[in-house]
Amino acid sequence: MTDNDKRQKLKRALENINSLPAMPAIAQKLLALPLDTDAGETQLIKLIGQDPQISARIIGLANSPMMGLSRRISLVNEAATLLGINKVKSVAIGIASMSNFVKLAPGKHFNPHDLWLHSMTIAITMRDIAQSMPRSHRPDEDQIFLSGLLHDIGFMALHHVDSAASNDLHLQIQQQAGRPVQEIEMEVLGITHCQTGAHLGWHWNLPPEIIEVLAYHHPPILDKEAGTNALVHLVAVAEKLLPNFSITEHTSGAITEQEWQALGIDPEKADDIQNSVNELAVQASQLA
Repeated sequence: MTDNDKRQKLKRALENINSLPAMPAIAQKLLALPLDTDAGETQLIKLIGQDPQISARIIGLANSPMMGLSRRISLVNEAATLLGINKVKSVAIGIASMSNFVKLAPGKHFNPHDLWLHSMTIAITMRDIAQSMPRSHRPDEDQIFLSGLLHDIGFMALHHVDSAASNDLHLQIQQQAGRPVQEIEMEVLGITHCQTGAHLGWHWNLPPEIIEVLAYHHPPILDKEAGTNALVHLVAVAEKLLPNFSITEHTSGAITEQEWQALGIDPEKADDIQNSVNELAVQASQLA
């Protein structure tokens, strides 16, 4: 089988719904759970409490310096009270969605746990950037967290379908630092992690605004397709503020004035935001 045949076979596999993993059952339940009643909130806390991994990560996040809580907590219901029930739900969905991927065996050049740390840090960075946005432009915080946690899930899907191809891709990305990752993906795979992630998001019935993040968070397609979805622009800016944090992924240079303006942020605030994000990155490494 030629290299081109292998590439076409993998591309077909990544486009085939039956090759992609099903959304974990607990993530499906969390996504479908309404929070407009006390019963819904109680059920959410119960579901999270039944999963030790989700519970531990939510409590760990709540106790991290990045959240700025005044006291340490030890229970999920305390996290829900202090962080907000919607944020806890979105974080739980993100953790549950990534849970099976994070358990995959690492390759020499790609470790799913590193991508998890990258994704969590991008989500928290997006939250920090959003504080500088006008309220009229600012997305809901639960959407910020979920889109940040899942934005690179296409990389996880590739590792699930073909870990050897995943390892080879990330070797090529590391060896060609500075070259747009989508160019390398098209050359090596014939498909990008953005396309694969969006396909998986559609398969999982994720909200349309989250699927747009998965599909469009890298230029040049970001510039053509992102439109007014502030979540897409938030992910793109966060990744430029933290280039190569935990994973190697070239993000196309400096943040432009237009990118700041798309978020309603004065470009003169860029240095202050960068300094704040640098501090968050140091704190995020403690979540590993």
